[in-house]
Amino acid sequence: MDIEELGYKFSLSPLILRLTLVACLLLFTCTPAGGQYRVIGSNQPIEAAPGDDVVLPCCVDPPQDVVGLTVEWSKPDLRPDPRDRLSRVHYVHLYRDAREVPDMKIPSYMMRTALFAEGLRQGNISLKITNVTLEDGGRYRCFIPKLKSQMQSSIVHLVVKPAPTKAGTTETPLFTRNLQTPDPEEEKNNSGDFPRRSRLMLPLLFLLIVVGVAAGYLQMQRSKKTKEPIAVPTV
Repeated sequence: MDIEELGYKFSLSPLILRLTLVACLLLFTCTPAGGQYRVIGSNQPIEAAPGDDVVLPCCVDPPQDVVGLTVEWSKPDLRPDPRDRLSRVHYVHLYRDAREVPDMKIPSYMMRTALFAEGLRQGNISLKITNVTLEDGGRYRCFIPKLKSQMQSSIVHLVVKPAPTKAGTTETPLFTRNLQTPDPEEEKNNSGDFPRRSRLMLPLLFLLIVVGVAAGYLQMQRSKKTKEPIAVPTV
C-alpha cells in the first residue's frame, strides 16, 4: 500500500498525508534522545573589578543531578610548563567524589573558589571566585568528563577591568562664576561719581556761606541799633 492508497483509505489527500509524515519525522528528529545532555555556559563575557566576588555561570541542560560526577574548571589558555615533563594540568577548581580536590589546584586560586552544593542536584556547576584580581581575567572551561553527551564542556570569558583611578595631585577648581569682571560702562559710571558729587557740593557750600554771611550781617546791624543812645528832648 503506497501513500496515495493510504490517503484514500483514510479520506486524506496525498499532499496532506505527505506533510503529516514530514512533520512527524521532524518532531522525532528534533526531540533529543534520553540522556543527551549538554553543558551550557554564558555566551556573554562576565565583567568584574579587582576585589569583587564573581560567579561564572555554567549548567547542564536539561537539568541533571551531577553530585556524583566529576566537575572540572580550568583555564584552557594556561598551559603546563613544557620543560617539566612531570608537570600536570592544574585546575582552577576540581570536584571529584562529591568533594573538592585541592591537590591539583592553581595556587593563586586557593581558598577563593567554590561550587554551589545545592545547585549540583539541578545540574548547576557555576563557579564562584572571591576577591578577583587582574590576573584572573581570561577564558574558563567548565567540563564534566563523564557526562553522557557530546557537549561535555563550555567556555566562559571573564573580563577584569581595573577601577578608575584619581589623579595624584588635586587642585582647587577655579570657579569663574564667582570671579566677575565689572562692566566697562559700570566702571566708567562709578569712576565719575566723585567729580559729579563735588560739582554738586560746591554751589551748595557757596550758598551756605552766603546765607551765613547775610545772617551775620543782619545780626550785627541789630546789635548796633540796640547799643545806640536814645536822644532825650530838652525843654
